[in-house]
Amino acid sequence: MQIKSLFVTSLEENAGGLVVSIGLMRALKRKIQKVAFFRPIIKKNSPKNDDDIKFMMEHFHLKMDYKDTYVFTMLEAESLIAENQTNILYERIIERFELLEKRYDFILCEGISKSLFTSTVDFDINLEIAKNIGSPVVGVLSGKDKTSKEIWEETKIEGDTIKDEGCTHFATFINRLNSKTLIELTNKVRFLEKDDVPIYLLPEVKELTYPTIAEVREKLNLTYIIGKEKDFKRVVKQSKIAAMNLDHFLERLEDGDLVITPGDRLDMILGSIIANYSKDFPSISGIILTGGFVPNENFMSLIGGVGQYTIPILTSNDDTFKTAIKVGETRAKIMPTSLNKIAIIEGLFNSYINLKNIEQMIDTALSSDIMTPAMFEYRMFEKARKNIKTIVLPESEDERILRATEILQRRKVVDIILLGDKDDVLSRCSSLGIKLQDNIKIIDPATSKLREKYAKKLYELRKHKGMTEEGAKDIINNKNYFGTMMIYTGDADGMVSGANNTTADTIRPALQIIKTKPGISIVSSLFFMCLDTKVLVYADCAVNRDPNAEQLAQIAISSADTAKLFGIEPIVAMLSYSTGSSGSGEDVQKVAKATELVKKLRDDLLVEGPIQYDAAIDKKVAKKKLPNSKVAGRATVFIFPDLNTGNNTYKAVQRSSNAIAVGPVLQGLKKPVNDLSRGCLIEDIVNTVAITAIQAGEDK
Repeated sequence: MQIKSLFVTSLEENAGGLVVSIGLMRALKRKIQKVAFFRPIIKKNSPKNDDDIKFMMEHFHLKMDYKDTYVFTMLEAESLIAENQTNILYERIIERFELLEKRYDFILCEGISKSLFTSTVDFDINLEIAKNIGSPVVGVLSGKDKTSKEIWEETKIEGDTIKDEGCTHFATFINRLNSKTLIELTNKVRFLEKDDVPIYLLPEVKELTYPTIAEVREKLNLTYIIGKEKDFKRVVKQSKIAAMNLDHFLERLEDGDLVITPGDRLDMILGSIIANYSKDFPSISGIILTGGFVPNENFMSLIGGVGQYTIPILTSNDDTFKTAIKVGETRAKIMPTSLNKIAIIEGLFNSYINLKNIEQMIDTALSSDIMTPAMFEYRMFEKARKNIKTIVLPESEDERILRATEILQRRKVVDIILLGDKDDVLSRCSSLGIKLQDNIKIIDPATSKLREKYAKKLYELRKHKGMTEEGAKDIINNKNYFGTMMIYTGDADGMVSGANNTTADTIRPALQIIKTKPGISIVSSLFFMCLDTKVLVYADCAVNRDPNAEQLAQIAISSADTAKLFGIEPIVAMLSYSTGSSGSGEDVQKVAKATELVKKLRDDLLVEGPIQYDAAIDKKVAKKKLPNSKVAGRATVFIFPDLNTGNNTYKAVQRSSNAIAVGPVLQGLKKPVNDLSRGCLIEDIVNTVAITAIQAGEDK
């Protein structure tokens, strides 16, 4: 039987139900176009403040009305139960659930821990709801501070309870396990019978339990006097009251400390800030000034004048002790802006959970021609993860590159090499609150042992162009040239640059050293245009201003191959302002000639041209203009005749239809090098690195 919903529930608070829901939603969105998130009862009495609903809707771009995601607040549900009106409770929930069933392909439900209800609720309301809506149950247990024996007994009790309540038991997730207990339970789970309910184990990850400065600010209603929005994402590992002498306090300072000190202790404020930027001291997360004291204007100007200042300073009217108590009570949240925590969760599921098994159990069968932006992204990262490649990032001085590196390491998508002085990079990461893994490779071109080897090889490659040995030694100091030589020699698989460099600075070394693929004489670019239900390829929109017919044909062939590499069936439309033989002119003839060249060079490709955009994408128009074409109305790869047309079209579609444009992706090189926009976002860098890794894994 095909499963159309799942109900995630836990007996205790902080078991990690949202973590499991995030992992399951990612698995569902890989396969299913329309997924709903449903929380029958929400914790807060202000309905629009449910953190889990807000996260799932925003992060997974769920197209739902907020009012459809829940039915009752906890107070309303308890009142109905106390008045013996549970029939009304279930009727309303079933009514909403059935409405969602009609609108969506799958519904992921999440309950509220029974421990949050008062003694009025003396039964597991989540199981009753799951039974009434016919949704299989996913149990979540916390393994924190428990022995493997205790956890195993809880697992059996939970399974018996679900069965006794008449529910279908889909799976159990045991979360927050320490390393010792994880190993012990793994050995037990390994010997479960095939027909037993699957048990999945997840380790405790401390980073998920740390609140951010933003969460502390919200919890304590603090006022900030210095700090940028990005700085409030720093995590608080623990708090430290700074009330003793500065030299004694510095001895006790630890990484991730939130320093709490009276606002008139200027020595502690300055000492904490200086320690943060010192290579010999830990990095703090922020400073709270207590007692309602705020340093004078001159002092604040002194701090504000520090270049690239990153330490948020907040004020509290409470005394130091009361402030510290409230900070300790602050619970960590997972928000759409918590990129590192989200990456950690994805890494956990990829490492510990058999997602294919879950997908098979759900047994979803959907049309293969549907691909949402989420599906494309998830499949892209899954493909990169299956064949880990090493990607060089030359611009380690850029904060966006460092934050993207942290996320990529968390998601376990690629291996990264950063170019730059190791001490400088790590010091900058520390001051920014960025945690790179210990195995990160950081190479300084100016001091690396590889420098001489690369310079010698570069001289051999370029001496026919007049390069001297001294010139090669000098140019190899350039990070883009050094990174390109890493790719050429096989020390790395690909490179991503351009956050601080021009496109020419990125591509030039690749053209001189790596060169183009056999049969391809031109490097071109494409964008993946992610629409609601499909992903299209647009080329060339970023590199070649006015390609001739031969170049246009090569762009089409490269784009078709790239599309296929990313799971898109290449159906190629050679665009023009006329369709078939309806128009004439030099521009039309160029496209017609390019089309014939593609057919001659690659008879395996479906290609049509000249063809107008509407005839290429709209089946109704295609029937009128080219009724016998195998491409018209079905095109997935759109080749524009020049840069002016391509660049304007992709931007028009992006802005007018809210499409997500992923790119530009460079193609045609023997080994992949990709260019970033200088205005790129962190997620753009992450996507481009994943794309580069997939290109590097392409069969030669």
